[in-house]
Amino acid sequence: MKPSESVNQTIHYKLTTLLMVVVALLAFAANSVLCRLALGSDSIDAASFTIIRLLSGAALLFVLAQFLNKPEKPKHLILRPLKSRKLWIAPLMLFCYALLFSLAYQTLTTATGALILFVTVQLTMVGYQLYKGNQLNQLEWFGIAISLTGLILLLLPGLAQPSLLGTLMMIGSGIAWAIYTLDGKQSQSPLRDTAENFVGTIPLCIALFIVTVWFAELSLSGMLWAVASGALASGLGYAVWYFVLPRLSVPSAAVSQLSVPLLAMFGGVVVVNEPVSFGLMTAGALILGGIALVSLAPKSIKAESKSS
Repeated sequence: MKPSESVNQTIHYKLTTLLMVVVALLAFAANSVLCRLALGSDSIDAASFTIIRLLSGAALLFVLAQFLNKPEKPKHLILRPLKSRKLWIAPLMLFCYALLFSLAYQTLTTATGALILFVTVQLTMVGYQLYKGNQLNQLEWFGIAISLTGLILLLLPGLAQPSLLGTLMMIGSGIAWAIYTLDGKQSQSPLRDTAENFVGTIPLCIALFIVTVWFAELSLSGMLWAVASGALASGLGYAVWYFVLPRLSVPSAAVSQLSVPLLAMFGGVVVVNEPVSFGLMTAGALILGGIALVSLAPKSIKAESKSS
């Protein structure tokens, strides 16, 4: 291979990687914007948005998994969540995340919701580390303290002062997403497993539909926002992210996601016409700065002994 061809291939590899990262991060932020756009305009109720989002994501991911699965992986594995109690953990957490996410965005702004979700996910995963016997170094503790300071500032009266109920629901959504993420850390086939998890939410969606059908509020625009959130922002977004992850280092993957709340904030201003206060920007800077310190800190040291 000629040196010029090698250079061109390297440039092409880096450019395609960058493009896929940008697409995935925009998709993640779009979930917040689309949800707020639909619910903020009363185009659809939270339960219906959740149902359509999950079913749309399940349909698209099911198709992608069938076409992109490795030949040695039998296609009937897509139905595993219906056969194993253990495998219900991920679909249940995915469902709880999506439902609480929608309910929270009935009262929270796009940026506030994204920040609360993001810091909750990170703190939950840090808590899991501590539970498993990992020790945090001083830089990690400092980053956590800064993030918590930002969260407290965000919730103080006179600043953003989001709805208490909306805040609690978004915290619950963040905890559910963190558990879902931790459950999938050992995944050997991320696309297939994600498709199975979405398919596994179908019975839960049916149950939610039965409970809420008499209170449903639907419009064409609201349903389209939900389909876009499920099929494009969730389905394609997750597929692209899982495809590009092997190309990224762990710090790069972690730090790149710091842009999601900022992109959501920008989308909220441009698309949903939401105001952004100085207090919100300050709290956001503290939260994201603290998380950046935790992400970039040296790896935590595993505790040498654990109680039996």
